[in-house]
Amino acid sequence: MGGTARERGGPGRRRYVPIAEHGLIGDLRSVALVGTDGTIDWYCCPAFDAPSVFAAILDAERGGCFELAAAVPARTKQFYFPDTNVLITRFFTEDGVGEVQDFMPVDGESAEAERHRLIRRVVCVRGSIPFRTRVAPRFDYGSRSHTVRLAGEVAVFEADGLALALTATVPLEADGPDVYGDFKLAEGETAVFALDKVGGEVTPRRCARTEAEEQFAATVAYWRRWLSASRYKGRWREMVHRSALTLKLLTYAPTGAIVAAPTTSLPEQLGGERNWDYRYVWVRDAAFCVYALLRLGFTGEAEAFMRFVTRHISPGEGTRSGPLQIMYGIDGRTELPERELDHLEGHHGSAPVRVGNAAADQLQLDIYGALIDSIYLYDKWAQPISSGQWDDVCALVDWVCAHWDQPDEGVWETRGGRKNFLYSRLMCWVAIERAVRMANRRGLPADLPRWRECRDTIYRRIMSRGWSERRRAFVQHEDDDVLDAAVLMMPLTKFIAPTDPKWLSTLDALTEELVSDSLVYRYDPRSSPDGLRGDEGTFSICSFWYVEAMVHAGRIDEARLAFEKMLTYANHLGLYAEEISHTGEQQGNFPQAFTHLALISAAFNLDRALG
Repeated sequence: MGGTARERGGPGRRRYVPIAEHGLIGDLRSVALVGTDGTIDWYCCPAFDAPSVFAAILDAERGGCFELAAAVPARTKQFYFPDTNVLITRFFTEDGVGEVQDFMPVDGESAEAERHRLIRRVVCVRGSIPFRTRVAPRFDYGSRSHTVRLAGEVAVFEADGLALALTATVPLEADGPDVYGDFKLAEGETAVFALDKVGGEVTPRRCARTEAEEQFAATVAYWRRWLSASRYKGRWREMVHRSALTLKLLTYAPTGAIVAAPTTSLPEQLGGERNWDYRYVWVRDAAFCVYALLRLGFTGEAEAFMRFVTRHISPGEGTRSGPLQIMYGIDGRTELPERELDHLEGHHGSAPVRVGNAAADQLQLDIYGALIDSIYLYDKWAQPISSGQWDDVCALVDWVCAHWDQPDEGVWETRGGRKNFLYSRLMCWVAIERAVRMANRRGLPADLPRWRECRDTIYRRIMSRGWSERRRAFVQHEDDDVLDAAVLMMPLTKFIAPTDPKWLSTLDALTEELVSDSLVYRYDPRSSPDGLRGDEGTFSICSFWYVEAMVHAGRIDEARLAFEKMLTYANHLGLYAEEISHTGEQQGNFPQAFTHLALISAAFNLDRALG
């Protein structure tokens, strides 16, 4: 993927790099987004949900950034060092070729992990190139001023409660609250920049060229060692493995949490208000991630998430809407107050910018099915759950049996009032059905007569009131005619046979109304008001669900074509945001775990069907 290096700090208004024009690096605690022009314009330190230090992606003027690029006109290309999360941005100029190698060492539980080091290694590989860097942090989402102390090749940026040290192998100069440097490299020469969180026992420490080279090698080895556990050998290995590496980057090592996305407020429609903070643990999204990673053979992440579930979301604690919240902080906290940052203009002026998420207080009954299904698969494919974990499952299932028959906000977190969503009923059925399977397979104690009766009651309710004779399709909510792509999960969860006439008729109706060139809309907001203004793009997880549903229905050629088309909508690195616009642009928070886990599942099932 090509681009042109831009002088963001020059005269006039800085430009936004499109959402898709970014790569992702991380250390299993936080991430940084690096634009194709070599600028880091999203980074939260020291964790996913900490206030941003660089947020130019949300406000090109006030958000803060870390520029590093050729100081002359250049074409750029970006790729990942093979089988790793080490990102390379290359600059092609008239006089030479250079590259910036961006990575964050993964230091496990060592004291160095608290440094949260971000390394930017510049290499001239041909000819000679002048480079320029400008480091302009803007603490606390650009709301807090900071001081700068500069001594030669070390700069310390400090705001209340957080200090960052920039060390470099080239001279730095101060420019108000920022620092910059100009340097020229000849073929074979390198320069190194390291950004560290400092304070307490962690003091500024230079990153010499030799150390950067060693850290590069160690980081490459870490990611390749992790990826070598994959059992996937199918046709789309590169895309599947990129998705797996991305999901791994979205895990928070200290607790086992898995975030839905590492960004906030990237718009689902430019200029629209559908801008949300996704840097939290959605029970649904994380549980689906566990399924996708288990499919590939990654049991460690599933074990870590199960520990998170056991430690932080025990059903004994309870919430306002039931034994579980729909989302939690990466440390297990339950309070995620939503507020708007009026001083940031939003990506391309798409306000408001929000932090926190008020949807945490919603009732979404489907999360119980997603969680218990992931526990069932973990028990089946990884290791048997403990007696204490089984007690928690029983408590959840008993609650579902008593509360499934009520309206909720549904899987899409609508803010237009509660309804009797079919998908919520479906996943309540899944919760009970998977628990029955576990009890039968392992002989575990359970109130099976009650569970089975409730499971069968939900089944009959869906088949009678979730089916529209007029539309000849299963619909979004009871006693209505609105279509919803969430019903694509019906055959995927084994609720209905994938060749059942009622299901095939539903698949045809969805194809006609919600599918556009393999891309699938969640629903039509005009026929099903969701309490929000504006339109949205197609929802990429639904597009991969559609592929998988067609695979199970025996429409293999159609499924393969739709899947190959979906791959063309990935960005240059194989990454996906939440949605795709009518012009094919990535929209919404980026990258989105939902999309990548659905790609893995679709690829796995399509590959198996093709033989």
